[in-house]
This record gives sequence, structure tokens and C-alpha cells, in this order.
Amino acid sequence: MAAITAALVKELRDKTGAGMMDAKKALTENDGDMEAAVDWLRAKGLAKAAKKAGRTAAEGLVAVAVDGQSAAAVEVNSETDFVARNAEFQEMVGEIAKTAVGVDGDVDALKAAPMGGKTVGDIVTDKVATIGENMSLRRSARLSVGSGVVATYVHNSVAPGMGKIGVLTALESDGDAGKLEALGKQICMHVAATNPASLDVEDLDPALVEREKQVLTEQARESGKPDNVIEKMITGRLNKYYQEVCLVKQAFVMNPDLTVEKAVKEAEGDVGASIKLAAFVRFEVGEGIEVEETDFAAEVAAAVKS
Repeated sequence: MAAITAALVKELRDKTGAGMMDAKKALTENDGDMEAAVDWLRAKGLAKAAKKAGRTAAEGLVAVAVDGQSAAAVEVNSETDFVARNAEFQEMVGEIAKTAVGVDGDVDALKAAPMGGKTVGDIVTDKVATIGENMSLRRSARLSVGSGVVATYVHNSVAPGMGKIGVLTALESDGDAGKLEALGKQICMHVAATNPASLDVEDLDPALVEREKQVLTEQARESGKPDNVIEKMITGRLNKYYQEVCLVKQAFVMNPDLTVEKAVKEAEGDVGASIKLAAFVRFEVGEGIEVEETDFAAEVAAAVKS
């Protein structure tokens, strides 16, 4: 067998746009024959998938799955909403969510996890070639409880367990599981609607708090009031900020007279045991992805000229 050098792998990557490991495997499978390796990648759809990898995938689906006292949420992106409504794509996303329930790790661990005789990452790559759009498994999260429930909710559902927003909520308790599940579902719906930044004050990003405090300080100083009054103004406004962004301090959408924290406390009598709101996860399709604005007319004109 011919030696598979780094230079040879680089040459194949430059020709096809394939990933490093795929290029190396193609050369290994074809005894270092460059043209045969190119054909091998094309046959596997990997060269085609790599060329699409530069295109922004900001649509797609969030899916949730539950197994016992564990649940997972995943976001799988596509370029268009049309593909997100494709049954083949939805089936893949649903299977990835089910696989994620058993994976204790980050999204890279999920990509490496076995699914249907391949890794999750390989299945996504294969689907790029089959469907013809760039796709990516962007993120995943898993919550588990020793006793209690992990409730789920999907907003704007397009198929069972998947849609545009997916939420998990972990409630730790030895109380009635059915009633815990109902409470958890309500909290999930609340989270979908309000998009809290953290569970509680201590979970907030310190940099976020400091930035907010600086803004509030500048606003208070513009009032021209004495320093001792300004300090109280800042404290009061910071507490109001916490009520807006921390889940347990928010007014509960199901009963705005209560905070989420108080609603959970009141539910303990109905459930028959103490309840701890331990964690939550909220994924919304495409949040945080910058989509480049394109001039469609210019694209068409360029395509005609080429």
C-alpha cells in the first residue's frame, strides 16, 4: 500500500472539500490512488456534503425525547424550512433525540454515538448527500433526576416531539408522578413563552449582571440624586431585572399572582412531597445564528452569467 502522507490528504481535501478523516479513509481504502479516492468520496456523498457545509443552516427542528427519568433535547439545522417539514429529515431528528437520552455528554459525544449501525455524525452527513442541503447537529442537552420527573414541551409542533421550540424541566420529588408531570408541563410552557436567562440569580452569567448593573448605574446617575439614593435605585432596579430574567423569580404565566418559585411551593401540598425545580433547558431553532442577507436578484443574474 502506498504511504498515506499528510500532503496527500491535504491534496484530496483541497480537491473535494471533504473532511480530514474522510479524506484519509478514502486514500486508505484506495491504496493512495488519488482519482479513485475522489470517486470513492463522491460515491459516498462526502465530497458533495462538504461543499454544502459553507452554507448557513438556520432552519430545522428541535426535538425532545423521554426515557424514564431522563430526557433530552436536540437541535438539528437545515438550510430551509421546507426540509424541516420533510418526513425523512424528521425521522432522523427524532431518532437523534432518542439516542441523546442515553448519551451523557456534549454534542460531540452525541455525534460519536452509535445509531442504526453508524455514528450520529455520519448519519447526518449521509442525509446531506441524500436530501441535498447543508445540515448540522448544532446542540444537545440531557436532564435526569433520581426521583421525580423531567417534563417536556414542544411549541409550534410539526410532528410528535419536535417543532421550533423545545423545553425540558427537571423536578426532583418523591411525590405523585402524574401531578409532578402536569406541573412540569406548565413550567415548560412558561419557559417557552418567557425564555429566562437562568434558573436563579446565582446561575446568571456574572458578565451579564455586571453589564446590566453598569447600564442601571448610568441611568440612575442621570437623575442627579444623592449617592445614597442612587445606590437604592440601582438595588431596586437590579432586583426588578432578576424578576424578569430568572425563572424562579418570574411571574408564573399560569397564575401571574405567583412567582414560579411560589407556584412550585404551593404545588407541594397537591403532590404530597417537597419539590425542587432543579434545572431547565430551552432550545429555539436558529437562535444566535447569523444569517447573511442575500440579494436574490443578484444571485440569479450571477448564475445566468456563469
